[in-house]
Amino acid sequence: MPAQESANHYQVIIIGAGTAGLGAYRAAKKAGKRTLLIEGGPYGTTCARVGCMPSKLLIAAAEAAHAVTHAPMFGVHTSAAQINGSEVMQRVRSERDRFAGFVVESVDAIPAEDKLRGYARFIDDHRLQVALTDGGEREISGDSIVIATGSRPSYPAHFAELGDRLLINDSVFELPTLPASIAVFGPGVIGLELGQALSRLGVHIKVFGVGGGVGAIRDDEIRAYAEKTFNKEFYLDANAKVDNMTLVDGPTSPRVEITYQHKETGLTREVFDYVLAATGRRPNIDNIGIENTTLKLDDRGVPLFDKFTLQSSVSHIFIAGDANNDAPLLHEAADEGRIAGENAGTFPAIRAGHRRTPIGVVFTDPQIASVGLTLAQVKARCQTCYATGIVSFEDQGRSRVMGKNQGMLKVYGEQGSGLFLGAEMFGPAAEHIAHLLAWAAQKRMTVSEMLDMPFYHPVIEEGVRTALRDLNHKLHIGPEVISRCLDCGPGA
Repeated sequence: MPAQESANHYQVIIIGAGTAGLGAYRAAKKAGKRTLLIEGGPYGTTCARVGCMPSKLLIAAAEAAHAVTHAPMFGVHTSAAQINGSEVMQRVRSERDRFAGFVVESVDAIPAEDKLRGYARFIDDHRLQVALTDGGEREISGDSIVIATGSRPSYPAHFAELGDRLLINDSVFELPTLPASIAVFGPGVIGLELGQALSRLGVHIKVFGVGGGVGAIRDDEIRAYAEKTFNKEFYLDANAKVDNMTLVDGPTSPRVEITYQHKETGLTREVFDYVLAATGRRPNIDNIGIENTTLKLDDRGVPLFDKFTLQSSVSHIFIAGDANNDAPLLHEAADEGRIAGENAGTFPAIRAGHRRTPIGVVFTDPQIASVGLTLAQVKARCQTCYATGIVSFEDQGRSRVMGKNQGMLKVYGEQGSGLFLGAEMFGPAAEHIAHLLAWAAQKRMTVSEMLDMPFYHPVIEEGVRTALRDLNHKLHIGPEVISRCLDCGPGA
């Protein structure tokens, strides 16, 4: 091989330096392979820069304001919360930059010969053309390639006509202060988290959805409960009819006028400072020359792949993280990056990687969580041989003590084996309860085994025990649940 060709050939090439890409890089290097990491955008990962961390910082500010507002229910009276929007957003950005900085430091520590700044496109199954960020191009080739290009916000084309009045989760955290009003499109995870947080920080919010979905909740009863609960704080129409959206003149800058069918008052025209498009994300695989490869694609244009090896239809190409559009969560991206990197580094020898029990959390208040199999998956697996246990948190002891007594939990189990299969929840401390249930599901515990575990009093987790007892009875394994069972403590 000529020297120049050798210099441009790598054993493993990774496209994208986000969570999945960095995990793949570390795994490939551990395998002792000559590896190149390519990134054209900013370092820092989606989670740290524009996702998980800044949104939770905004939510933390909102929780502080909400606690002040609701303190009188405990007999604690103080003056109304004074929210300084500039200070709120400054802390969000400052802490956000700190988190992203940790990631940038780790990338900076990667040897210069192992990374390339630019945007890569496939020439064929082994070759890439990289448009360098500092000008020029470079052609490279690899024995194995990992696609870890992440995702980006997606919204209807006509939203772009709003110009700088349009916000996405990549730009909302750059607002210098909190605006007076925002129309949020999309009551999914991002829309609900940001919408509720902004509402509690004094921003006038209306949330519009299409199709009736609320925060990825699959259970109809829980979804209806959640929609009713959120509407006590801010207007939410999960199946809205929006007739028109246009820019109009404002006192100092353009604003957005929206014409829609209000659920109670009918045809309504309302003006907002901004529109926040939280209508989903799409994988960044449409601008990397996929069409020049022999990769087989699904009906969404995403390469087909094996969930356990991350191997695509082209044996030496792997796809990990948000780019494969399977489970766009940080812990899943980290796992997938590691698995893809290990297999790219040992190719052609590959092996299935360990995949964890699915777990999802939405950091609204009440929180939303899902664990293990969905109800639809339970039905597909068990047909009619399953049961559902349920608990309401409205009268659950610790939840009521805290003034957090809203929501419900449903747990699913298999008839005969008594195996715990999954759960869905809208309620207090769902982020913590979801972890307990996910661990139980991953260890393939039965409902009876879970009930043998200790439950302290008074804690919100006692509600989990109530749901599990209900499930065990319906599985014809345990006794009928005793209403207000005092051996568990009052309000358990």
